[in-house]
Amino acid sequence: MDHKKLFYALTLVVGLSSTNVFSKTLTRETGAPVGDNQNSKTAGPGGGVLLEDAHLIEKLARFDRMRIPERVVHARGTGAHGVFKSYGDFSELTKASLFSKKDKVTPVFTRFSTVIHSKGSPETLRDPRGFAVKFYTDQGNWDLVGNNLPVFFIRDAIKFPDMVNSLKPDPKTNKQDPNRIFDFMAHHPESIHMWTHLMSNYGIPANLRQMDGNGVHAYKFVNKKNEVRYVKFRWKSMQGVKNLSVKEASEIQAKDFSHATTDLYNAIKKKNYPSWELVGLVMDEEDLNKHDFNPLDPTKDWKCSTQHVECTKLGVMTLTKVPKNFFQFTEQAAFSPAVFVPGIEPSEDRLLQGRLFSYSDTQRYRLGVNYQYLPVNKAKSEINTFAQDGSYSTRVANDDHINYQPNSFDGSLNRDRGTMSENTRHKYSKKKLSGTTQQEMIKKTLNFRQAGETYKGFSEEDRRHLIMNFAGDLNQIKNKKIVQQMVAYAFAADEDYGTRLAKATKTNLSTVKKIAANVQDDPKKKGE
Repeated sequence: MDHKKLFYALTLVVGLSSTNVFSKTLTRETGAPVGDNQNSKTAGPGGGVLLEDAHLIEKLARFDRMRIPERVVHARGTGAHGVFKSYGDFSELTKASLFSKKDKVTPVFTRFSTVIHSKGSPETLRDPRGFAVKFYTDQGNWDLVGNNLPVFFIRDAIKFPDMVNSLKPDPKTNKQDPNRIFDFMAHHPESIHMWTHLMSNYGIPANLRQMDGNGVHAYKFVNKKNEVRYVKFRWKSMQGVKNLSVKEASEIQAKDFSHATTDLYNAIKKKNYPSWELVGLVMDEEDLNKHDFNPLDPTKDWKCSTQHVECTKLGVMTLTKVPKNFFQFTEQAAFSPAVFVPGIEPSEDRLLQGRLFSYSDTQRYRLGVNYQYLPVNKAKSEINTFAQDGSYSTRVANDDHINYQPNSFDGSLNRDRGTMSENTRHKYSKKKLSGTTQQEMIKKTLNFRQAGETYKGFSEEDRRHLIMNFAGDLNQIKNKKIVQQMVAYAFAADEDYGTRLAKATKTNLSTVKKIAANVQDDPKKKGE
């Protein structure tokens, strides 16, 4: 018998307390040791609990504050650590350092999520899947925030709160209601492209490993010559893509409420590390106006087969590690498209422009103004800033009298003093502007064509499931004018699509055709 086991046996025999023999002493959050963690301090055997029991008060106060505000969108999520490896030197495209040489490795944290449903919802529900990646580059963090589906419902950020309100539960009944959802969507014909994706089986990925990801928005690549090209990012699953039918999803949900998290964690545990290739779909600025749709419209997709689009495989991401603590990493992970590095900039996409503010602002609300110093969000490169104070500030401030810039100590001769100044090499790119300020819709709406192309690209089985799923929601709507409008959008996209949906919803086809003719914005179909 070894000495530790012998000593432990002796303590039992002689009645000695073995509680603290091999364990650490429990402390309060102040570091003070705890004498009793089982019983509150009371005023005698039958008296009340005393407020002076500081350990009790500390525990209850901490418990009361254990939950932070739930994300308004993307509340239900799971994440993993990994690495991104560049396929080559892409400095002709961008000065972003993570793409500067072949095999360069950048740590990442990736969070997958559902968009609309609450934190406690099943992972089998029909919903876009968030696909957000935080790159810890040597130039600071870059957040590539996207979804599994390539497009979105709306094209302007001013409609984002309304859209989310319609998709969220009814404020009176607290139940999600198709009557509210499609009442809003019927006023936005551009949404039919997203609905065509979402109501297909792509709306319920089989798991997180077997789905693609999309940046959705167009961004800008800027190289060292300050040459600008526009780019959309796409993650291609190396495991292939697999989706679920409603029946399959129901069967899985009955067995495992968190099947997608289980699948991801098990794959990593077995060292079956999932990976995705990052593809850049690149377009020259002068080619933006050569399309009959607006390439900066997030309701439109770019294809590698599209004219003027150059597709480049940029690298591969592999997820290799499950977080040690779910809350500290997955729940506190904060993503925003405003988090970017030199060489990557936002485009003029109207929805993206609003998200640049909204996403960072919601993280400051949820986690406090110092959220970027939490371990999961903190850059691995050196942080030099005069930002200070605020709730939960843990950053060691510059040990100097100077907390402003410019100051008398800036400049190369004084850098040894630890002063900080800007580097003009990292100025934003420039864009020529003309015209007047306005509040008008984009000119090239082309709301329906890509939805029709998406429908035509589906297999017959996928088309059948799309019609069944779409009709399932539309048949719950009491106002049949809303149904007519949504079916007309499908008909404007593709006649077979609209005809089959009209039949499945028992909607008068002649009425549908009249509405479709009025809303049709495709020059190729207007004259038909």
